[in-house]
Amino acid sequence: MFSLAIVQSALELGFIYALVAMALFLSFRVLNIADMTTDGAFTLGCAVSATAAVAGHPFLGLVLAMAAGACAGFITAFLQTRMGVPSILAGIITNTGLYTVNLAVMGFSSNVPMLKTDTIFTAARSLLGENLPYKLLIAVVITALVCTALILFLTTRLGLSIRATGDNPDMVRASSINTAFTITVGLCIANAMTSLSGAVLAQYQKSADINLGTGMVVIGLASLIIGETLFGRGGMWTKAVAAVAGSVIYRFIIALALRANVPSECLKLISAIIVALAIAAPALRKSASLRRRHAAAIRERGKTHA
Repeated sequence: MFSLAIVQSALELGFIYALVAMALFLSFRVLNIADMTTDGAFTLGCAVSATAAVAGHPFLGLVLAMAAGACAGFITAFLQTRMGVPSILAGIITNTGLYTVNLAVMGFSSNVPMLKTDTIFTAARSLLGENLPYKLLIAVVITALVCTALILFLTTRLGLSIRATGDNPDMVRASSINTAFTITVGLCIANAMTSLSGAVLAQYQKSADINLGTGMVVIGLASLIIGETLFGRGGMWTKAVAAVAGSVIYRFIIALALRANVPSECLKLISAIIVALAIAAPALRKSASLRRRHAAAIRERGKTHA
């Protein structure tokens, strides 16, 4: 069904986009905040990375992209915690403003071509050779390092404070912990990971476009929920691995849709359907279980009366 090239490409993109899934895991699951900055932060990472790579600094571009994403997260957190803006609206406001910022980073051009630009992937090809799947190795290493760092961070005192903020902010405030600070740190880290994903993708496909981040929230949520549905909600390591696995599975679903000649214009609709089904899956399973038990009870009652 799938050729080796399609499988490898799905794995590469799955691990790259897994950074977005982990970012939403931090903001959506841990902090319990619907952060809508994701689309703009992803494009910001693409723009910064591409601009830096064109200037001859591809590795620095990744660091700068993470810093820029953290700044975007800080603005969202500032609007939410200091200005009293609801979390969803704060993310939308930041995301709207980032459109102009992203254009400015790209020199007020809608795209930045990088066909003859050295990237982290061309450096890996020079080091490892073309016979090895160097693109997949780079994607796996970056995602594994970020995933490990995130889980280890969440076990620190600050990380536990962030987790507690998402679980019960009132209790955290009663414990003299500054929830505004923990929310700010969490959103900065989440958007830094989102921007890193965009930075790696830009160098992977050797181009950056102003519309690359469109629908990234849906893609990230689809990956996160697919992973949670299949692997359950265990400990932090299980949840992180589930987010990565969900991203890879999502890319295989998209690859399958493309192979079935589904128009590319319909991929966003497919993503929305996947998210809806994944979210509804637990309720559907519970409803089906109740119907089976009800039918079994009716049968038992019929046998008793007979």
